[in-house]
Amino acid sequence: MRLESIGKNIRKYRLMRKLRQEDLAEKADLSINYVGAIERGEKTPSLESLISIINALGVSADMILADVLDNGYLVKDSLLAQKLDKLGVDKIEAGFPVSSNGERKAAKELNSLGLNATVLGLARSVQKDIDAVLDSGLDYIHTFIGTSPLHRDYKLKMSKEKVIETAVESVEYAKDHGLTVEFSAEDATRTEHDYLFDVYDAVVDAGADFLNVPDTVGVLIPVITRELITNLKERYTTPISVHFHNDFGLATANTLTAIECGANQAHVTINGMGERTGNASLEELIVALHAAYNIDLDIDTTQLYSLSEFVGRITGIKMPVNKPIVGANAFAHESGIHVHGVLNNALTYEPISPELVGHSRRIVLGKHTGANAVKAKLEHYNIDLTEKQFQTVFNQIKALGDKGKTVTDDDLRAIAITEISSAKETPIKLEGLGILSGAVVSPTATVKLNINGKLKETSCTGVGPVDAAINAIRELIQDTMDIELEEYNLEAITGGTDALAEVFVISSDGEGNKSTGRATNDDVIMASILAVLDSINKILLMEKN
Repeated sequence: MRLESIGKNIRKYRLMRKLRQEDLAEKADLSINYVGAIERGEKTPSLESLISIINALGVSADMILADVLDNGYLVKDSLLAQKLDKLGVDKIEAGFPVSSNGERKAAKELNSLGLNATVLGLARSVQKDIDAVLDSGLDYIHTFIGTSPLHRDYKLKMSKEKVIETAVESVEYAKDHGLTVEFSAEDATRTEHDYLFDVYDAVVDAGADFLNVPDTVGVLIPVITRELITNLKERYTTPISVHFHNDFGLATANTLTAIECGANQAHVTINGMGERTGNASLEELIVALHAAYNIDLDIDTTQLYSLSEFVGRITGIKMPVNKPIVGANAFAHESGIHVHGVLNNALTYEPISPELVGHSRRIVLGKHTGANAVKAKLEHYNIDLTEKQFQTVFNQIKALGDKGKTVTDDDLRAIAITEISSAKETPIKLEGLGILSGAVVSPTATVKLNINGKLKETSCTGVGPVDAAINAIRELIQDTMDIELEEYNLEAITGGTDALAEVFVISSDGEGNKSTGRATNDDVIMASILAVLDSINKILLMEKN
C-alpha cells in the first residue's frame, strides 16, 4: 500500500476544511503525533483509526484511498467478508470482477480467506465477464441478461431469440469451465411471463444450477410475487432465488412472500443498501424469519447491530434512526405509557429483545416522558432526589421537550445534580431578563430581581451579554452584598447547537465568604445568571447562619 498517498490525501482534505493537525487529532480521538506520522507516510493507519479520520474529515473512504483504491477495497472487503462469514451467511457476492483490477483482486482475496461461505462473482452474459470470474479463482458465478421489453429494445437492442441464445451460450460456457451457475433474468418482473418461462426453460436445459428472479426496479407487490414464485416452483425443480429492490418499500415483504411460496434463496444487503432505494435488508429478513416465522437459519443474530454499524462507518452512510432492527430508535421509548409497560415487561412494546440483535434499549426523555421513566433513569445512576427536587427536574425535562429537545442521559444527570446542589432557600429570584446585543451596539442586559419580596430592575452594559447581566445583578444587590465572580466555567453537555449549557461558578463577598453555584439550561445566558444567583443565595444563607 502506498502510504504516502493516504497521508497526502488526509492532509489535503484536512487543509481544505481548515483544520490543524491537532484539530483533526481531537475530532478523531487520536494523538497528534500519530496523525502527523500518518500524513508523512511513516505509519499505516489501522482500519479503526482510518474510519475515525474519515468521519472527522467528513469524506468518503474512496476519497482518502483514491490512489490505493484496490488495496483499500481489499482491506474493507476482507473484513466485511469475515464478519459475514462469522454471522453465518452461506454465500457472499464478491463483486463484478470484470469491472476493474481492484474488483478482481478483491474476489481473489476473499476466495483465499478460507471462509465457510461460498464466494461468487457477478458477470453479464458475456464471455470476457465469465473469464474474469474464472481468473478470480471462483467456483460460483451469478450471470445475468436483461429480458424485459425495455432492456431488449433500449439497452441490449436484441431480439427475443438473441437474448435466449446469448443466455444459453453464457451458461454453457460457464458450466464447461466447471462453474456453479446462477442465472438471472434481469428485470424479470417486467418481462412477459410466457417469454420469461421460455428464457428459464432454455437456461435450465443448458445446465443452470439456480434460477434467480430479479425485481430490478422494485415494482412487485406481494400478491404478484406469490403468483410468480408459485408458478416457477410448479414448473421447475431447479432451485429458485430472488433479488428484490426496495423502490416501493416492499423488498423485505416480497422476499418473505417468495420464501413462503418455496423460494430457496434470497439476495439481501446489509442495511438494505443498494442501487437507488436499495435491496431487501439482511437484518430485517433474518429477524422476521426468526421471530415471525420461527425459522432457524443458523445465523448469529447478536452480531447484526455491530455489523450494521461497521458498514455504516466504512461507507459513511448512516442508517435513519427509525430503521427497523438496527436503527438508533429501534428500541427507544419516550411515551410514558410505553416506558411504563417496558419497565414492567419489555414485551409490552417490543416484538423482540434488543439483545437478540446485539442492540440496546434506550429510555428517551422528552415531552411524552412519564415520571416512571425519569425515576428509573435516576435510580440507574444512583441519584436520590426528594419528591420536591424530583418534581423540579421532571418539570424541566417536560419544558425542554416542549421546545423540541430530546433530553439525553448526560442532560438528566446534569439537571439532577444542579437541583441537588442548589441553594435550599432563594431570597433572591430572577423575575425577568432582556438582552440587547449585536455588531453595532454594546451588549446590554436588563435584569429584574425579586429581593426578599421586593422587585428591583436595572440595565447594564458589559463586554458580552453574560458580563452585562452579571453587572446588572451586582448593581441590584449592592445594598445587600458586594459580590465578586472568582471562577466561571461553561460546558456544553452534549454536542449540537441545541445542547444544554452547564455553568459552574465560584462567587465571594466582601466578608470572605465563598460559594459555588451551578445551573443547567438550554440558554447559555440564562444558565450563567441562574448559576450566579445560586451562589449568591448560598452566601446569603451562610451570612444568615
